[in-house]
Amino acid sequence: MNNTIFPLSYSDKVIRLTPSTEEEANALKKMYHQLKVDLWHPSSIFHVSKGAVTDVHIPKNGSQVLLAFLQEANIQYKILIEDLQKTLEKASSLRTQRNRRYLSGYNYEVYHSLEEIQNWMHHLNKTHSGLIHVFSIGKSYEGRSLFVLKLGRRSRTYKRAVWIDCGIHAREWIGPAFCQWFVKEALLTYRSDPIMRKMLNHLYFYIMPVFNVDGYHFSWTSDRFWRKTRSRNSRFRCRGVDANRNWKVKWCDEGASMHPCDDTYCGPFPESEPEVKAVATFLRKHRKHIRAYLSFHAYAQMLLYPYSYKYATIPNFSCVESAAYKAVNALRSVYGVQYRYGPASSTLYVSSGSSMDWAYKNGIPYTFAFELRDTGHFGFLLPEMLIKPTCTETMLAVKNITIHLLKECP
Repeated sequence: MNNTIFPLSYSDKVIRLTPSTEEEANALKKMYHQLKVDLWHPSSIFHVSKGAVTDVHIPKNGSQVLLAFLQEANIQYKILIEDLQKTLEKASSLRTQRNRRYLSGYNYEVYHSLEEIQNWMHHLNKTHSGLIHVFSIGKSYEGRSLFVLKLGRRSRTYKRAVWIDCGIHAREWIGPAFCQWFVKEALLTYRSDPIMRKMLNHLYFYIMPVFNVDGYHFSWTSDRFWRKTRSRNSRFRCRGVDANRNWKVKWCDEGASMHPCDDTYCGPFPESEPEVKAVATFLRKHRKHIRAYLSFHAYAQMLLYPYSYKYATIPNFSCVESAAYKAVNALRSVYGVQYRYGPASSTLYVSSGSSMDWAYKNGIPYTFAFELRDTGHFGFLLPEMLIKPTCTETMLAVKNITIHLLKECP
């Protein structure tokens, strides 16, 4: 890990601010645009508005300019991360010092590179063939295999299924860590926990630990804060598409950008990204028996359901809402961590072309997106010591949703 490249100058900062008027919001948008900042939250300048919290990563050469502007304009701000380079180096050296594996095998309390995750999948495929089957659903833009792990007790009879994906946005490392944790817990507790046994006996789980394989790899080797895929654009030097704005549902409308250099670029057309196309094709093919779609993101501590692209109530709202309510309560019962829950449009912000809305529109009745820890203190740099608590509480929420759907929802 020593050779990880961080293309940052010495004291990039992450700051949090909340414009108190629309004038302030507009001035900030202009400033962000000029300084080419990396917006951590919300994901698009479009959503910077009066009263909305924004977390922004500013390069060193822009931080003096922005901080001076904020003081001048009397806009309150708080420095979340004083020196980003130092924080990155500290995390990197911890990773290097510590043996990445426990003696007993794989260490689930650290972040793993794409290669390690793929090797882990193949290893489980060999050692747990009774419950696990690993297969590829296609290739990424850069030619990497898109592996999915099918988990569940083999059955001759028809079984419903749940789809789970993590890492649609490259820099959200806690996502893939949770997908791996979920599989570990399933294998570990299948015999001892009646709820897990019921889940694996009655359902299949299709789990994609790293959706955006090219972007995830790039976030390990070149730019820790990369979000998009890595596809090339013929007219611009900027690379990549936001894989969660590339789906054929109100594509490239509100909350998505048509500019290839933006973080929320929707792509040249829906499903332009081979990763999105492969997953969409798989879900379309199996939509008859996939009853739930869960996607894991960071950060905000939210459990979201449709719609994301409009303010409207879904037809099966009562069942979905009560599943979310129970899941959030179960999650809170472990460490007291509070999650907000609700329709994505009103709980987070409006965004078009998302996988969750697409899955819902394509006949999967229970679709959710988790925004995992935290609420901005560490942001995308959630320390490894928080992997275990984050995954432990999230595990309860997911089990809760699954059991709720098995029992109470048609």
